[in-house]
Amino acid sequence: MDSSDSNSPLTSEDPRSQPLGTLYLGCPAWACERWKGKLFTRTAPRNKWLPQYSSVFNTVEGNSTFYALPPLDTARRWAEAATDGFRFALKLPRSITHEARLVAAKREFQEFVEFARILQQAERLGPSFVQLPPDFSPRESRALVDFSRSLPDDLPWAIELRHHDWFDRGPVERDIDDLLRELRIDKVIFDSRPLYSLPPSDESEQVSQTRKPKTPIRQTVTGKYPFLRMVGRNRVTEVQAWSDAWSPIIANWLRAGMSPYVFTHTPDDFVAPDYARQLHSAIRHHLTELPALPAFPGLSQQSNRVKQLHLFD
Repeated sequence: MDSSDSNSPLTSEDPRSQPLGTLYLGCPAWACERWKGKLFTRTAPRNKWLPQYSSVFNTVEGNSTFYALPPLDTARRWAEAATDGFRFALKLPRSITHEARLVAAKREFQEFVEFARILQQAERLGPSFVQLPPDFSPRESRALVDFSRSLPDDLPWAIELRHHDWFDRGPVERDIDDLLRELRIDKVIFDSRPLYSLPPSDESEQVSQTRKPKTPIRQTVTGKYPFLRMVGRNRVTEVQAWSDAWSPIIANWLRAGMSPYVFTHTPDDFVAPDYARQLHSAIRHHLTELPALPAFPGLSQQSNRVKQLHLFD
C-alpha cells in the first residue's frame, strides 16, 4: 500500500538543490490566555500576545476570519503588532465557502480581499486558504474551477479539499492538481493521522476525534508555498513519529527553494506551541542550517527569575 494512504509515516526523495526557502511555522491561533507563563510572559496583557507570539513563530492561521470578517482597522492593528517577517494565513469566510459554496458571494469576497490587501501592503500576508466543506464533492467542480480562476493572481492562495472523491488517483485528482498548478495555487495537506493513531486520552481528544476529517494524504505540491496542517495529540511524545516522518519532506521543500507554511494543531490549544517546537527540532535534524527557534518569552522569564534567585543562594 502507498505510504500516503496508510497510517505509517511518510518518506520523500530529495529534490534538486535550490536556494533555501523560508519555513513558516505556527499554530492555529495566537490568542490563548493559557499560554501565559509559557509562550507569553506571565503578566502579558492581551495587546502583547501577538508581539510575543510572533517573536517565536512567523505565521498563524487566521481562523477568526472564517467566522466573521473583522473591521479593516483590525488588519492594521495586526500588521503593526506582528514582528517583521510575520505572515497571516487567513481562512476565507464560511459565508463564501460553506453557505454560498463559492457561488454568488461577490460582495463578501471583495470585502475579504480588501482586508487581505491591508496585510499584503504591510508585508504581513501569507496564503489565504479556501477550506471547502466536507460534502463539497467533484459534483460541484464547475463552481470550484470558476472560483479558482477568479482569484486575484497577485495574492497567494491555497485550497483545502476534504471530500474523498477529490482523491481518486485518477482523472478527478489529476484535473484539480493540473488546475492548481496552472493557477499557482497551493493544495492544502491536512494530516489528522497523529490524532487518530491512539484512542482518546482525554475529553478534548475525544471531541477532536468526532470532528476532524480523515482526509487522504498526498505529498502533492502545486505552488511555491506547500501548505501543511497537522493535527496531533495532547502528549507530544505520542506524535514524535509523525514529526520525524514529515521533517525530511519539509526539509526537502526548503532545499528546493519553496517556502512551506506548516501549522500544528492539538485538541488542547495549550499544547500547540510544544508540538511546533518538536517539529522544528525534527526538521533541523535534516537541515542544520535552519535557524534555531527562539525561546518562548514566558519560559525565558521563568529561567531568568530562577537565575536571579540563585544569585542570593
